[in-house]
Amino acid sequence: MTATAEKFDLSIDGSAAGTPSAPAAGPRLVNSRLSTVTTQRRHVPKRSGKPDPAAHLTAEDIEALGAELDALRQEVLGSRGASDAAYIRKVLKWQRGLEMGSRAVLLFSLFPPAWLVGTAGLSVAKILENMELGHNIMHGQWDWMRDPRIHSQEWEWDNASPSEFWKHSHNELHHTFTNVIGRDNDLGYGIMRVDEDQRWTPAYLGQPLYNFLNMLVFEYGIAAYDLELGAYVKGRGKDKETFRRDATKVLRKIGRQARKDYLLHPLLSGPSFFHTMGANAVANVVRNIWTHSVIMCGHFPEGVETFAKDSIEGETRGEWYLRQMVGSANISGSKAMHLMTGNLSHQIEHHLFPDLPSNRYAEIAPRIQEICERYGLSYTTGPLVKQVASAWKQVVVLSLPNPEPGRTRVGIAAEAVGKRVRRRLRGRPARAARG
Repeated sequence: MTATAEKFDLSIDGSAAGTPSAPAAGPRLVNSRLSTVTTQRRHVPKRSGKPDPAAHLTAEDIEALGAELDALRQEVLGSRGASDAAYIRKVLKWQRGLEMGSRAVLLFSLFPPAWLVGTAGLSVAKILENMELGHNIMHGQWDWMRDPRIHSQEWEWDNASPSEFWKHSHNELHHTFTNVIGRDNDLGYGIMRVDEDQRWTPAYLGQPLYNFLNMLVFEYGIAAYDLELGAYVKGRGKDKETFRRDATKVLRKIGRQARKDYLLHPLLSGPSFFHTMGANAVANVVRNIWTHSVIMCGHFPEGVETFAKDSIEGETRGEWYLRQMVGSANISGSKAMHLMTGNLSHQIEHHLFPDLPSNRYAEIAPRIQEICERYGLSYTTGPLVKQVASAWKQVVVLSLPNPEPGRTRVGIAAEAVGKRVRRRLRGRPARAARG
């Protein structure tokens, strides 16, 4: 088994959260991310020739960095206790209460004030359920409490994608291959060009529109992504029988979600049926837009690094940590904003330690930033509006081809589109004659 095929576990109870685990002491293993000792700094450059952000660090520096971060993780693991348990139980209690209260208000959604209050409350409740509860629970952050209500193996979230598929694509693949071009499908979700090293085609001109539409129906886009629909359509990935079995599970989950939001709860509202249905639809769209925006801020803004596929062969624990640090970005803001993002506003800390309780990320963030400064590494962060704008700028710019000496991105794109149109026009009379 090669390094790029290995599965790693950082879960507290061994339930396979799917991220690299602290390696056991021993000799260096060839092509294994389990190794901790190396005497040579190895960097695989990207085709674009973008400089190595860690070129100033020696192999010993990087392993020292890994050891320091391992020690910090163990420190937090050893200090978990009653205050952490109280935090997540409080969030669960308030989220459930807000959802139930909002749905009760929507029973009277025929009246505009009730519709507005109920829709706003339900939107917030759905965001909290997806971000601070669902995402973090399914990472195994609270498995140590042995509470079945918030255990990663028991939780099924309010989302179109079944939790078992999401845990595979997110925990096992994304967190292992973070920002590795060709391995981390979260980079553009297979529909966007997000790095200059990716080959450009005219189809990418539409990616700002693709991304906007994906944002509105994000939960369904994630369901298709977790199902690996794109790979199957292209003739790769799952065999036909496996795909049909998994597709049935996804469709059943979508059906349950639709019946709950667009039939059961509206029926309970009686004469407010259509108003409640509309409120549920709006709450789902609000949740989709917010979730998409937060996730975009985590890995797409300017200043975030991507990596060549070959760069992770023989990757050590320290190098894995390094990739998480420079391949992620944070969002600065208030405690309320951090809560609403599921603490993914601390994306750097989350990618370093995906199994730590989310309420501890703010506590360790200053220490991570100090470590970055000491090792001369970037710590990308900024307000939500700035990070969202930066991510969208990347989407727009990379929808165009790379510039060339004396030629602009727009000029190259226009020429490529023109050539394609002319080829099709030349072929049309021939096809008509054959017909």
